[in-house]
Amino acid sequence: MAKWKKTISLALIAVMAGLTACSSNGGGGNADPSASPSATNAGSGNEAPAELEKKSIRVVFNNGGRKFPDGMDENNNPYIDYIRENTNLDITLQLPPADGYQDALNVIMASGDLPDSIYTWDASWFESYVKQKALQPLNEALEQYGQDLLKNIPEDAWKTVTIDGNIYAIPSMNAVPGNELMYVRKDWLDHLGLQPPKTLEEYREVMRAFKEDDPDGDGQDDTYGFIMAENLARMAPFVGAFGIQKGMWTERDGQLVNASTLPEMKEALAFIAGLHKDGLIDPEWMLNKEANFSEKIASGQVGLFSAFWYDTRGPILTSKQNDPKAEWIPLEFPTGPQGKQGTTGYGYIAGYNVVPVTSKNPDAVVRMLNFMNGEGYKTLLLGFENEVWKTENGKIVTDFEKHNEHIYRQTLGESIRPYGAEEERARLDSLGVEFKLNDNIDRIAAVAIRDQYLGVPTPGMGKHQADLTKLETEYFTEIIVGKQPIEAFDEFVAEWKKKGGDTITEEVNAWYAENK
Repeated sequence: MAKWKKTISLALIAVMAGLTACSSNGGGGNADPSASPSATNAGSGNEAPAELEKKSIRVVFNNGGRKFPDGMDENNNPYIDYIRENTNLDITLQLPPADGYQDALNVIMASGDLPDSIYTWDASWFESYVKQKALQPLNEALEQYGQDLLKNIPEDAWKTVTIDGNIYAIPSMNAVPGNELMYVRKDWLDHLGLQPPKTLEEYREVMRAFKEDDPDGDGQDDTYGFIMAENLARMAPFVGAFGIQKGMWTERDGQLVNASTLPEMKEALAFIAGLHKDGLIDPEWMLNKEANFSEKIASGQVGLFSAFWYDTRGPILTSKQNDPKAEWIPLEFPTGPQGKQGTTGYGYIAGYNVVPVTSKNPDAVVRMLNFMNGEGYKTLLLGFENEVWKTENGKIVTDFEKHNEHIYRQTLGESIRPYGAEEERARLDSLGVEFKLNDNIDRIAAVAIRDQYLGVPTPGMGKHQADLTKLETEYFTEIIVGKQPIEAFDEFVAEWKKKGGDTITEEVNAWYAENK
């Protein structure tokens, strides 16, 4: 990955804050420092609540349809009270319905009564309102009150929400680096005298043996070598063996190109098409939705697949419950002909917290989010200590009944996640170390291939991306199942470029020229 220049360093934020302080006429973050006795140490971002001015703010979050215990609601529960008490803020939450949430945000923005902060997961929505000058920069408020935010959110994430030198959103981070890694039934390997595969050819041989050599010993021809899912899902590690991931932008000769159009993708499709031709993949893979995909694993029809990191608590666990002999282990990612490994890496950002230009309290919003992202995050993530969880022998032990009762707290925690927080690891271990959730995530992180375009969606993406994705899925599926020859990949590339791909590539590289 290219080394990115540091467009938004702490020093630069400090300079911008100094430049804007003299001319601002907006929110409390721009107030005359002499007006408050706490101003002398405002830069720490961690002042005791009593030192900070009492303010009232209204905040829009996405509740995801979570229920509150009887007698409670979004503004009457111990977790929102916890934030209020630790920030000296009077916070009112507004939770639009989970269904149609983004539409509700547009209604809010069109109203004459805007809140102080809004959470969205839609990068296009964020970009659109920046262009409409409907959101205000947060550089100064971050420097004064957001030191935990600046520390806990990586620079590439700040880069994504920075336009013309101004930070227009405080991002919430993805908790995991990616999703897929390979798992295999070791008891099947042992029964057939096979070693865990490493190279693509070794993987192919395991698939052949699992399909043809009766790995479960029941005398029936009832097992598959490998399984995939509809819309080309669950194949990322095999594409990663060629050093790329579908749909991602990657650097070639100083320019960003879409990996789906590269010769390496043609090689990956040829390999997977060969597996299908030889009958090594579940022939119904194009129709596999998540439920029947998981059922085939749980019922013992397949012993090798690209697992989500949490599948050890899902279909793999059910497989073990159905068959006590089932022993599943993670594998090394398949190594391709050039010695490469990889899987889909997620972008850093899961959501955006923005402040409408009408708000007079950007400083208060940053104070709230800084506490939620820093000192308060452990409680918002895990729940209250000695009520939802406790420490035994140095490990967090969760009371799952209380965890479920307090699940509404995650509306707050997910809205402003830090990156790589130790609390996240503790939480996953508390769900059962036997599921190896942190180990799975670490394996993914070691080879995750991330998109090298870090900007917001371009106009061309908004206009063409949906059609291009559909085009890609149709061509790639037909190539894999043999409906079209591998040479059809070249036709796909030509169509992709003509139908908007060239336009998007030009836009992406205009961004890249300014940010690499």
